[in-house]
Amino acid sequence: MDLLHTLFYFAIAIGVLVSIHEFGHFWVARKVGVKVLRFSIGFGKVLWSYQKNPNTTEYVLSAIPLGGYVKMVDEREGEVSDADLPYAFNRKSVWARIAIVAAGPLFNLILAIALFWSVLVIGETGIKPILGSVAPSTLVSAAGFAEGDQILSVNGKLTPTWTAAMSSIFAAALEGEESIKVAVKTIDDQESVRLLTVAASDAQKPEVLYERLGFKPWTPKLKPIVGKVLPDSSALASGLQAGDLIISADGAIMEDWLQWVDTVKINPNVAIKLIIERDGVQLPIIITPKEVITEQKKVGKIGASVMVPDALIKSVSVEYALSPMEAIPVALEMTWSYATTTLKMMGRMFVGSASVENLSGPISIAQYAGQSATMGLVHFIKFMGLVSVSLGVLNLLPVPVLDGGYLLFFALEAVRGRPVSEKVQAFFQKIGMTMLLSLMTLAMFLDVQRLFL
Repeated sequence: MDLLHTLFYFAIAIGVLVSIHEFGHFWVARKVGVKVLRFSIGFGKVLWSYQKNPNTTEYVLSAIPLGGYVKMVDEREGEVSDADLPYAFNRKSVWARIAIVAAGPLFNLILAIALFWSVLVIGETGIKPILGSVAPSTLVSAAGFAEGDQILSVNGKLTPTWTAAMSSIFAAALEGEESIKVAVKTIDDQESVRLLTVAASDAQKPEVLYERLGFKPWTPKLKPIVGKVLPDSSALASGLQAGDLIISADGAIMEDWLQWVDTVKINPNVAIKLIIERDGVQLPIIITPKEVITEQKKVGKIGASVMVPDALIKSVSVEYALSPMEAIPVALEMTWSYATTTLKMMGRMFVGSASVENLSGPISIAQYAGQSATMGLVHFIKFMGLVSVSLGVLNLLPVPVLDGGYLLFFALEAVRGRPVSEKVQAFFQKIGMTMLLSLMTLAMFLDVQRLFL
């Protein structure tokens, strides 16, 4: 079920994003007078098609919903009738061809703006960016952060939620900024600015950066009261119920829920003798945590969550939304920020100042699609916005076989007054294809490595 869930939302995301990309080419081609023979959503076997008459565009839905394509009249791709020659792509002005090719990635960037705008207008509920315990020998400790600090902004950008704060800090660090200004409100209700200093070596890999930074969200001490019991779990099999207070485990008094979690983790497949309180009566229960492997370690899990008081949830939660007009400049800024961050990260990986392990292949993207969909509509829309930005930026790179490569050839044609020879284009397209396949192979290898390591 998890696999089907992941594949379903991955197909939706990629299908929509690539189809919008191809629609950009299609729409501008029609506007500048190029005849479009076919506009297909999906690849492979045709499931449905519509064509008003033989002289109009054929609209197609195909079996593999992972993109689409636009087939235009073009003398380089086959014989063209005399009647269609004025409508051939290759016979249009260089500026018309530039507009057609650039439209695909630009439509992806426009879509990203629309998606981020919708997220801002719909609004999202998040956790306030309040710091928990600060471990020594971390960058947070070196910058003077203290438990209870609430992050207000990062480099002047407001960060109302924990996710927004961490995203801004990580983006700044991965872009190579060595000094990051973080405005906070202390536990004494005083505003202050912490200067977070990040070395280049700390920002090469996200997981290394996460450990070095040391940001941990504030977590209140909760009584060891069971909130929810999952089906087919050790907790259910033992007779544990929602509302049960765990008093002791193997004779040790349980002061809070985290202590109980730690006890469960270190006892996979080991029976634990509990004393619980239910409806004012103390009862003995024996529970055996199931063994689960996480991060190459065997830990115990019982399949039960803690009861969190509604008042506490409300005190640490924040709702963030903007009006439709307020959301426009913020959506534009978000798209610009993600686009420039993507370009800077690609540049840093190219020169070796950032690890290639930052690459995400189709497996990772599919996993993110499934995870974001599980978290809710707003998170899935935001995920699609991020991928749409990446797709737009990637296609604008001046690499032959990508849209940016064709734009480079057309730019040279505009300067020289004549097109680059087909022989030269074919040579560089082979190089571009080799580069692209190598990059895809590396991304796939890293994806598989993440699955098994």
